[in-house]
Amino acid sequence: MIYEITDPTNVSSLFDNWEETLIWSCLQGIMGKIYADDLNVPTAAMAMLGDFTFFAGKPNTELVSYKPSWCTQNFMIMVPQNNSWQNTILQFYQEKAKIVSRYAIKKEPYCFDKEKLETIIAALPEPYKLCMIDENLYHLCKAESWSADLVSQFSDYESYRNLGIGAVICKDNTIVSGASSYSRYQEGIEIEIDTREDYRRKGFASVCGAKLILECLKRNLYPSWDAQNKASVSLAEKLGYHYSHIYTAIEIWND
Repeated sequence: MIYEITDPTNVSSLFDNWEETLIWSCLQGIMGKIYADDLNVPTAAMAMLGDFTFFAGKPNTELVSYKPSWCTQNFMIMVPQNNSWQNTILQFYQEKAKIVSRYAIKKEPYCFDKEKLETIIAALPEPYKLCMIDENLYHLCKAESWSADLVSQFSDYESYRNLGIGAVICKDNTIVSGASSYSRYQEGIEIEIDTREDYRRKGFASVCGAKLILECLKRNLYPSWDAQNKASVSLAEKLGYHYSHIYTAIEIWND
């Protein structure tokens, strides 16, 4: 049996020393869900938020195979705590699983140069406009597949207004780039950055990222960054972050 965990007290130790804000969101009961093999004395647990699932404890095939009814997407990113979990995931999903490398970025609250970030923002040329995401822009983000993940983990605007924060660049009432909170935990957010394909390589992601970081700092929120690829690492470093280490994730495609 797999159980949904509503009181994280019994599972938190399984995730000890894992510096991942999506896990913190689940453990804090702010966003996401946690499942385990036992309600009282769990030996294996998974934290699920958006496209991500993190596995901790003793490898458990039943947990790896479990998909809650609310989880309807065909794509998942599974992050194993160790090689044993990795092997369990690969053995179960076989050809549906693809090993990928992701890049962890250091969490350093005082690493940002505010003047440099302001300079990046000031370089945005006309006729482009930089705006914080309001209700109208929230719905515009959801309406396009490329920008949906800027707000997709918030079921409605009220949830986003209470927990989320983001900035977008617009041209003629159309969003072309954005940086927003993929998720929220008590002390901060996990950043999501996207730019429409035909507007890439113009520095727009840097502008949106710089704006979001500054707005987070004003609110005493930490803007956490996890990089999908080396280009994302480079962008993070441009904004003041520092690379930490590479780690393994497994992409799962269920057709």
